[in-house]
Amino acid sequence: MSDSFDLGEPPQPQATPKPEAYRVLARKYRPQTFAELIGQDAMVQTLGNAIKRDRLAHAFLMTGVRGVGKTSTARLIAKALNCIGPDGQGGPTIDPCGVCEPCRAIAEGRHIDVIEMDAASHTGVDDVREIIDAARYAAVSARFKIYIVDEVHMLSKNAFNALLKTLEEPPAHVKFLFATTEVNKVPVTVLSRCQRFDLRRIPAEKLAEHFAYVTQAEGFEAEPEALGLIARAAEGSARDGLSILDQAIAHAGQEGGGVRADAVRDMLGLSDRGATRSLFALLLASDGAGALAALRRQYDLGVDPLSVLRALLETVHGTTLVKLGASVDAGQSVEERAALADWASRLSFAALHRLWQLLLKAHEEVGRAALPIEACEMALLRLVHASTLPDPGELAKMLAEGRVSATPLPAPAPAAIAAPVAEDALPATIAALRHYLDDNGQQALGYGVYAHASVVLYAAPEVVLSSARPISADFVRDLNVELKRLTGKVWKITTDNVPGAPTLKERDLAAKEARRAAILATPVVAAAFEAFPGAEFPEEELDRIISLQRSEA
Repeated sequence: MSDSFDLGEPPQPQATPKPEAYRVLARKYRPQTFAELIGQDAMVQTLGNAIKRDRLAHAFLMTGVRGVGKTSTARLIAKALNCIGPDGQGGPTIDPCGVCEPCRAIAEGRHIDVIEMDAASHTGVDDVREIIDAARYAAVSARFKIYIVDEVHMLSKNAFNALLKTLEEPPAHVKFLFATTEVNKVPVTVLSRCQRFDLRRIPAEKLAEHFAYVTQAEGFEAEPEALGLIARAAEGSARDGLSILDQAIAHAGQEGGGVRADAVRDMLGLSDRGATRSLFALLLASDGAGALAALRRQYDLGVDPLSVLRALLETVHGTTLVKLGASVDAGQSVEERAALADWASRLSFAALHRLWQLLLKAHEEVGRAALPIEACEMALLRLVHASTLPDPGELAKMLAEGRVSATPLPAPAPAAIAAPVAEDALPATIAALRHYLDDNGQQALGYGVYAHASVVLYAAPEVVLSSARPISADFVRDLNVELKRLTGKVWKITTDNVPGAPTLKERDLAAKEARRAAILATPVVAAAFEAFPGAEFPEEELDRIISLQRSEA
C-alpha cells in the first residue's frame, strides 16, 4: 500500500495593501470640530450658547466668501445636533465627540438622515418637492433630520417659493442649513425665516499660523515669510491658501528643500518686496529711467505688471497706516518697517492720497490695456512727474508768498488759415482730394476719404457723402475744418441717406479682383489648373503679377 500525501490547497499569494489615495490638504485638514474652525469665534460662541440653552433655530444660513468654512460649519452643526457621545447617552453639544456612530457617519458623508444637496445642480421645483415630501417623515437613526443646501442662491424663484411654507413651519425633527457666497441673490422671504451667520475673511496672521501647523504635520519645513506670502495671496480663504500651500510643498519636493519665500514668489508671480521698496524709492526720487529699469527687471523675471502695481498700492497703504500710528503688521520684516517709517515721516497725507489715486488709476488702465507693460511704464512716468508737484495747500502758500506767478498762461494761437485757393485749383475728384490731404500731412483724414467716403456729389468745395453706410460725424466735421485751413475756402461737406458711388478702397479691391480673374482665365493658367485639379494660385504671387502689370501700364 503506497503512502499518500495530501498536499492541500496551494498557498495563495497575499494581496499587498493598496496605498491610500492622496487627499489634498484642503480636504485633509477640513475642520472636524468647532475648535478647529479658525477665524469664526463669534459664530461658534453664538451656536454654543444656543445649544446649551436649547434655543436652536430651525434654519441657519451661512454666508461669506469662498473657503471660509460655510459648508464645514454646516456639517459641524449637523454633528453637534446629532452627537450621542462615546457612551451613546449624550445630547446636542458644541463639542461633538467625533467617535460615536452619528459623528463618524456625518464626517464620512454617509449618514442617512443628513442630506447634502448642491443647489447648483438641483435648481427646480421638483428637487424642492422631494425635500418637502421627505421632511414629513421622522429621522431614521438620528436625533434630527438635517438638510444641507450648498450654494442655495442657485435655486430658481419657483423653487424658493415652494420651500417657503416648509421653511417657516418645519416639523420639529427637521433642520435646514443653507450656505451661499451670494446672499444678495437669496429672496428676503427666505432670509427672514433663517438665522443668518456672516462668516468673516480669515486674517492673514491666523492663516499663516494654520499653515505653519499644516506644514509641520506634513513633515515639511517652511520659511515664515513664505507662509506670510501664501496667507496674503489667499485673501482670507483657508481653502485657497491650503491649495497654494499644497502646490508650494510639491515645488519644494522637486527642488529638494523646504518651502522658501523666493520659490513661492516665483510660483505666484509676485513682486519681491525688496524690489518693490526699491522701485517706490526711485519713484519718490523722480528717477524715471531708474524706475523703468527696475520695472523691466521684475517683468523679465516673470512678474506681471498688475502685480507690481498692486505691490506699490500695498506699500502706499502701509505707509499711510504707519503715519496714522496703526499697529505694525507682524509679517513685515525689519527693513520694511524702517522703510515705511521713513516714508511716513517725509510724505504728507495729501501726497499719499495722490499716490494712491494715481496707482489705482494705473491699475485700472493696465488691467484693460492691449500692451500691459508699456501702459505700466507710462503710468509710472506719470507718477514720477506727479511726485514732484506740490499739493494744493502748499501751492496756495507758494502763491501767497509770491514764489510762483498766478498770471494765467496765454491761450495758444489759433491755427493759421492759408490764403484762399482759386476754385479751379481745388482737388477735382475724390481721389485727388485724398492725395491732397496726404501731401499736406493729413494722412488719417486721407485714409478716411479712401476707405469710407462714398460720394453722392463732388463739386469742390461742395461735397455730399452717402450716410447709407456708417460714416462718423466727427470725420465729416474734421474734414470741413482741415480743408478750410488748407485751402482758405469754406467747404460744405454734408451727408445724405442715399446710395453713393463705391469708395476708393472698394474700387481698388474691385480692380484687383478683375485683374486676378483675368490672370486665372489666361490659357496657360487655365491649362495648369486643368492638369492639376485642386491646385491653388498663391495670393502673394497674384499680388506680385498685378503689381508688375500696374507698373507696366
